[in-house]
Amino acid sequence: MFRRTFWFTAGAAAGVWATTKVNRKLKQLTPESLAAQAADKAIETGHKLKDFALDVREGMVRREAELGGALGLEAPVDPDLPGQRHWAVEAPEPAAHPNTYRKLPYKSNNRNEDH
Repeated sequence: MFRRTFWFTAGAAAGVWATTKVNRKLKQLTPESLAAQAADKAIETGHKLKDFALDVREGMVRREAELGGALGLEAPVDPDLPGQRHWAVEAPEPAAHPNTYRKLPYKSNNRNEDH
């Protein structure tokens, strides 16, 4: 009699445990839960990228200081300001008035015209 009671209780406990496990897994696979997990991963990845960018910037500043000392360029480096940019192409001159357009030569798009 005790043997049957033991196995009945063990089976009921195993059933409750398995049901709980299955329900937890099903809740993890709902669209809302998957979206929340994806958002958490995206935020975590963003923090990692930000940390990487800060490490790269710190290394750049340190290396520029080393090279500046080696080359005798003792100019102070401000890590908050970007370096001076040299443009390869000059900017176009602004138009006389923002609403005026340059007149282009007329060209017909009609391919049936006689040439």
